Amino acid sequence: MGLDVLPCYVVCDVSFSMTDHLDEVNAGLREFRGAVHADPSASARIRACVIGFAATPAVLQPLRPAVDLTDLRAVGHGAATNFGPAFALVRDTIDRDVRALEAHRVQVHRPVVFFASDGRPTDPQTWPEAFAALTDPDWSASPTVVAFGLGAADRGTLDRIGTFRVFLGQDGIRLGTALAASVTLTARRTDRV
Repeated sequence: MGLDVLPCYVVCDVSFSMTDHLDEVNAGLREFRGAVHADPSASARIRACVIGFAATPAVLQPLRPAVDLTDLRAVGHGAATNFGPAFALVRDTIDRDVRALEAHRVQVHRPVVFFASDGRPTDPQTWPEAFAALTDPDWSASPTVVAFGLGAADRGTLDRIGTFRVFLGQDGIRLGTALAASVTLTARRTDRV
């Protein structure tokens, strides 16, 4: 049997308002790496990519073994928090990654997107269309989406984004715990498939 991979995309708001949360995001990535490293089955299968966004999105770390993720460095922050372009980039990135993996005869499981933000979208009229394209059930690589709110994030908006689950840091849930639990739970479910 060939290699099978569970891709995970950590999508982080890096707008100005996230400056105070960058340490929490990095601690969460370290906790996630540790949880994956402690589970040999997960370590062999989980690949992670980090995408940052403010006014425009960028791939900060391409898809790689989750145990190889590094901390986020300060990136070019912006005042805007545009969700739509982030969702469009995530869709394009997933599509490219899945095609590349499948070309190498790798079985790819349904991706997980872990979306973390502390704010409200500055593109409230346009982001739902990009999100609908990302989660289109007719797209074979449509991901499961977990939303994580940092600070005083808008629960109503996060409820629209978290197709699988919504976590709030203000409820005492750590980002790393939510990320590790969501991804390793998905990995265990794919073990049974």
